[in-house]
Amino acid sequence: MNHSQIWGAIDSLAKAKGYSVSGLARMSGLDATTFNKSKRFSTYGQERWPTTYSISKILNSTNTSFSEFAKYAEF
Repeated sequence: MNHSQIWGAIDSLAKAKGYSVSGLARMSGLDATTFNKSKRFSTYGQERWPTTYSISKILNSTNTSFSEFAKYAEF
């Protein structure tokens, strides 16, 4: 998986569960800005990756397996 696939999977999971990415973050006990598009790259253009902790939180709160999450990354 690459950077855009991971972030795309988060976007797709949020949409599939009926949330915005901010809503998904809040519902999962994370800061609402955790998955904002503005946080995906540094001010210098370097890729920022979501943490395994934040991915774990959204998978647990949506009752989504990692293999299902991985399928969202296949676009």
